[in-house]
Amino acid sequence: MRDVLYLEEIEQAEALLKPQRVEVLRQLAEPRTCSEVAERLGQTPQRVYYHVKRLVEAGLVDLVSERKVRGISEGTYQAAARSYWLSPRLVGRIGGLRQARDELSLGYLLDLMEEVQADIAALDRTAPELPSIGLSGEIHVRPENRQEFLSELQTMLQDLFTRYGGAEGDAFKLAVACYPKQVDDSSEGDDHD
Repeated sequence: MRDVLYLEEIEQAEALLKPQRVEVLRQLAEPRTCSEVAERLGQTPQRVYYHVKRLVEAGLVDLVSERKVRGISEGTYQAAARSYWLSPRLVGRIGGLRQARDELSLGYLLDLMEEVQADIAALDRTAPELPSIGLSGEIHVRPENRQEFLSELQTMLQDLFTRYGGAEGDAFKLAVACYPKQVDDSSEGDDHD
């Protein structure tokens, strides 16, 4: 079972995006027969088999073994991956491509995330070593210091690109996203003295 399966085909998305099939897929995190899944979901084995068959055809579920039970072949199935990514390209853009790639716009950030998602999905996960790093943190910046912070961040990254941007050595892609954090209104006013 793979960690992630990146879905770029509309047929895969159509097979996956049905609530009943998502439930079947969850049950197939471990190898199970259609009868076992049906029992867990309170469905008939025939109904579950219909959904499993569609998921197998789309490459989202694998047949892991088969045995004869009272003269009938019974398959054991397992999800092809622990999680699934839908390519944003499956939905497409409304209103065409963005005219300007304004680095300070949320649209540019969405384009960057789509590019990162596609790049990661294309990596050879069977390679013995995939040197990578992921960092996430939270920075608090006063409104009057926002532009200074963004300029400093941009300067620091440009310095790294200049220093390590030569033509020799392993190529790495660096993507940095900085966006406002959604404030949870329910936590405001919860201070107790």
